[in-house]
Amino acid sequence: LHVFRLHAWVFSRCSGYLPQFTWASYMTNSPTMIVMVGLPARGKTYMSKKLTRYLNWIGVPTKVFNLGVYRRKAVRAYKSYDFFRHDNEKAMTIRKQCALVALQDVKAYLNDEGGQIAVFDATNTTRERRELILNFANDNSYKVFFVESLCDDPDVIAENIMEVKVSSPDYPESGSDSVMQDFLKRIECYKVTYQPLDPDDHDKNLSLIQVINVGRRFLVNRVQDYIQSKIVYYLMNIHVHSHSIYICRHGESLHNVEGLLGGDSELSERGKQFAVALRGFIEEHKLSDLKVWTSQLRRTIQTAEELGVHYEQWKILNEIDGGVCEEMSYKMIEEKYPKEFLMRDQDKYLYRYPGGESYQDLVQRLEPVIMELERQGNVLVICHQAVMRCLLAYFLDKGADDLPYLKCPLHTVLKLTPVAYGCKVDTFDLGVEAVNTHRDRPLVSLLFIRFFYKCYCYCGCNVCLPPDCNLASKHLDKVGIFHSTTVFTLLFYWGRGELKEK
Repeated sequence: LHVFRLHAWVFSRCSGYLPQFTWASYMTNSPTMIVMVGLPARGKTYMSKKLTRYLNWIGVPTKVFNLGVYRRKAVRAYKSYDFFRHDNEKAMTIRKQCALVALQDVKAYLNDEGGQIAVFDATNTTRERRELILNFANDNSYKVFFVESLCDDPDVIAENIMEVKVSSPDYPESGSDSVMQDFLKRIECYKVTYQPLDPDDHDKNLSLIQVINVGRRFLVNRVQDYIQSKIVYYLMNIHVHSHSIYICRHGESLHNVEGLLGGDSELSERGKQFAVALRGFIEEHKLSDLKVWTSQLRRTIQTAEELGVHYEQWKILNEIDGGVCEEMSYKMIEEKYPKEFLMRDQDKYLYRYPGGESYQDLVQRLEPVIMELERQGNVLVICHQAVMRCLLAYFLDKGADDLPYLKCPLHTVLKLTPVAYGCKVDTFDLGVEAVNTHRDRPLVSLLFIRFFYKCYCYCGCNVCLPPDCNLASKHLDKVGIFHSTTVFTLLFYWGRGELKEK
């Protein structure tokens, strides 16, 4: 260990410092800093937010540190482009101080808060600033991956300014013309000192990707690890062109009516009515260039067949695999597999059905779908409840705790339109009744409470802990719970009238 640290120290202080020889490069799982580079209005914040959303979705804790936020805290009122002139010494001091504060927050996130990746979203247009970041990363044993956005297409730049900067906190009361003029002058201020990454010479030892003209070309240099390869893979698939994604579940199925999970049942009569209504929806909105994707299960295929358009079947869009619980109701599962029923309520995202899948497994399975949705134009995805939840969690930036409980009602179409810094959602209820298949998040497992309640009724004791009650211990052994609780939880539900003595 000391030898490796000595090597890192020597390399960091040699002339011609090579960043790949840092201590972090010896470590497989070192935290990573993604450092954005580029002039304003090149899509850096757009990419950093999408990249952060994607990494969190696949289970890599990631957070954006936008330097503009720190600057606005330090300088309450933005005046004009004059703040960004390189000869404005007072402003340059403030900007550097903001960068140092942001880097300390990066350190706290990666060292103390369980973060794995920090996205440093700023222009970082000078070698001096990038050297500051590299030294900081080296001192803290972080890997660094640069993402530079290069764009010389005036139409793209103008569109970015109008779509993003008009709504910027820097211009809360300015008209579009004045915003455009001020922002163009701000860009000129940065151009004076801009030093692009040079992967052929000065920066040949850095890990980086250059995104040229919003994805028309890419240059990748010295990818260090699996995470960096995932970042490259993702950035090469996203685009900034306007498009919409329509997502809905299949029409109501016979299994939905019977309250059974999974399976491959056909549509009910109301499900067939929804398929007809969905065709009317497509015609009404004039979605002539729409691509339609389904799973390989009959209920999605029957829904798509009514549309009268070509559709593609994706096996990876199939519903979550319920394993031994397939084609069972929740009541049947609770009675036959009480331990499994309880465990799923405790952590629905990570719980895996015996012989089946978890939501975490499903997210990994659906990753290619996300990549294709980012690449394509307008698409309609006809899928299933768990699949729809995973897709929505990606676009709406929902975490693992919320993902399994997102509401995805039958016979409802969601229109998702990616915008500058998020996703706009429009909901269309097509007016065909259907059963409600949603289960709310349990506050406390009702099965757990039920066992204590049975114990309470049987023993007649006022306070019942597992060590004091044979019946409680018996039930607890049955469901595999080994921690104790007090009667207060029971009394809470008793007071709400949710428990009735039989």
